[in-house]
Parts: sequence; C-alpha cells; structure tokens
Amino acid sequence: MEYMTVYLILAAIFGLFMAWGIGANDVANAMATSVGSKALTVRNAIIVAAIFEFAGAVLAGGEVTSTIRKGIVDPSLLSGSPELLIYGMLASLLAAGIWLLVASKNGWPVSTTHTIVGAIVGFAAVGIGVDAVKWGKVGTIVMSWVASPLTAGFIAFMLFNSVQWLILRHNDPLERAKRYVPIYMFMAGFLITLVTVFKGLKHVPAVKEMDLSAGQSYAIAAVVGVIIAVIGKYFINKIKSDPEAEKEFHFVTVEKVFGVLMIITACCMAFAHGSNDVANAIGPVAAVVSTATTGVIGGKSALPFWVLVLGGAGIVIGLATFGRYVMTTVGEKITHLTPSRGFAAELAAAMTIVVASGTGMPISTTHTLVGAVLGVGLARGISAIDLSVVKKIFMSWLVTIPAGAILSIIFFFILKTIFGG
Repeated sequence: MEYMTVYLILAAIFGLFMAWGIGANDVANAMATSVGSKALTVRNAIIVAAIFEFAGAVLAGGEVTSTIRKGIVDPSLLSGSPELLIYGMLASLLAAGIWLLVASKNGWPVSTTHTIVGAIVGFAAVGIGVDAVKWGKVGTIVMSWVASPLTAGFIAFMLFNSVQWLILRHNDPLERAKRYVPIYMFMAGFLITLVTVFKGLKHVPAVKEMDLSAGQSYAIAAVVGVIIAVIGKYFINKIKSDPEAEKEFHFVTVEKVFGVLMIITACCMAFAHGSNDVANAIGPVAAVVSTATTGVIGGKSALPFWVLVLGGAGIVIGLATFGRYVMTTVGEKITHLTPSRGFAAELAAAMTIVVASGTGMPISTTHTLVGAVLGVGLARGISAIDLSVVKKIFMSWLVTIPAGAILSIIFFFILKTIFGG
C-alpha cells in the first residue's frame, strides 16, 4: 500500500498520544480516591499505577482486539476502500488525544471510551455515511451516562452508611472496626478478584485456555476473599490505639485500617484497568497496522507486542505528567475524602463493574468512580458536595462525544486531502 510506512509512523505517534491521554485522565481518575484520602501520596500513586497499569496493559491487554472499537461501524462498507479506514482511525486517535489533553488540563474526568467512540462515529457518519454507524450500539454506550454513576452512587451511599452505622458512630470505633472490617475485607477481596478475573486475567493466554466458568471464578474469588479477611483480621488485632493522635482526630487509628485496604484495591484496579482500557488506544493502532500492511480490512487483528508496550508506556507517561489535575478534582474537590470514604467509593466502583460484567450493562469506569464519590458525599448530606465542580464534570460528559466527533471529522478530511490526492 502506498504511504504504508507513513501510516505506521503516524499510527504509533497518535496511538502514543491517545494512550498518554488515558493515563492523564482515566488512570488519574482511578487513583484519585487513594490520593485524595491520603492513603497514597501522588508519587506513590504514580509508582503503583506505573507498575500495575503497565503490567496489565502488556501482560493482559493482548487479546485479539476488534479493529473497530465496540462494533459501532460496519466494516464491510469499507472493503472497497481500506485507506478510508486508515484515515478514520488516525483521525480518531488524534481527535481523542486532543480532547483528553483539553479535559485533563481542566481537571475534567471524562470517559476515554466515549471519547474514542465519539471520534469513530464522527468520521464514519461523514466519511462513509450515516448508515455505516450502528446507532443501536451507540445508544447502549450513551446509556452508561446514567446507569453507571447512579448504580455506583447508590452502592457507595449504602456502603458508607453501613460503615458509619457499624463503626464510626460508636464510642469504641477501633474495637468495632476490629469486629466488622474483616467483613469489608472479604467483600473487597472477593470483588476485586472478580474484577481482576473478568476484566484482566481473562486476557492472559494461560488463564484464557483454562476457560474458567462463572461458578469457578466466583469460587476462586470467595477463597481469596476469605484468605484476605483472615490475614487482615490478624494484623488489625495487633493495632493499638494512639491516644495522642486521637485527641486531634478521633478516628485516626480506624482510618489507618481502611488506608491499608485502599492500597490493595488500588493495585488490583490498576491492573484490571490497564488490561482493559488500553484497548481504546491500541485497538485503532492495530486496525491501521493490519490494514496498512495487508491492504485488507479484517474484522479482528492480532496485536504486535510493540503496540502493547506503546500503550502501556503512554499510560504511565500521561499519569506522571498530567494526572495531577484530574486527581485533584475527583480526590479533593468533589467532597472531602478519608480512607474509609475512599474505600467505600472504590468498593462500590468494583461492585458496579462486577454487576456490569455479569449483566452486560454498559458502563464507563470514569463515570462509575465519580458516581461512587458522589454517593459517599451524599451520605454526609448534600452540603458535603461542591455542586459547582459536579456541574462542570457533568457538562464535560455531555460535550465529550460531540467534541470527539467534530475533531475527528476535521482531521479525517485533512488526512484524506493529503494522502488521497
């Protein structure tokens, strides 16, 4: 194919840019509760994310990826002109990367999936035809605007209320924590294992060959949950209260217990996220590489290893360079987080992801975690939430798909003019 080398170089550059955006926005959002609650410093959050996101992306992100993300475009309509798919995917990567740059700089936690979907819909509707877009698929993705934050918010609200009712509202919170936190540890171990199996490990070839049934996955998760609860109870029982520190903050020792839990959940969520959402960047890159080298549009394309490394590296660089903006918004500006509140939000997000995996409910991980943080804030009353920040976030969600689409259309026609003659 003419210009093949140029297409491959552009795909690598734009793919790296898009992966950078995922790290700056999506990963920063995932780490925000740990940083905002002071369970992790920004530096340590970057180290945790760098290790587990990169491992998730490279070790478990290599499943054969649909060349056109989420099946929202009919590829058969492009079989006679494969170069249009290349222009479209390059335009989509560049458009999504630019929108994520703008959103991240302003501290808006937006869905990277919605960004790339909006970009692909934009070029497909204008460059190929409105009928090329499977609008039903787009509709189910848009549904996640409502479904994921509401579900996660409700679960987080109930979880944090249970923490208050069982532990924090009593005169002996540390003793109550020793009694009830192992139950939360079991839930965390059980759910995070399920998230890791469903969203991360299922992409690892050795695990994929085992073809675990749902029942086996739940059994493994239950065993891991029990082990974590038993080990956790042993260490919690050794914690002694600190009367001096508790003069300033009554729950300081109890919050330490939840802080340890948050670090564990942050590691697992980063692995699952890296294995799953890196596809938003490397899926279009794989489509360009496959089409440019073969001249044929395939429904599926195997990922070269360098593309996985590209995605993993981009995510880590994005978080390290621009992640602080979104982390500040979600972790500090929406509502004041402590380890117990942050833990309730993360556990609610994990629970929502498991429910979505089991029922096929479309969700956005970004919207899920923001909804969970709102739920925790609401458990303390509406005055505990900064509504001006929430309004800006909701507006950015509404703008994301149109912004991706408009930018993609512009870049599509520029590329078509340059390379199409």
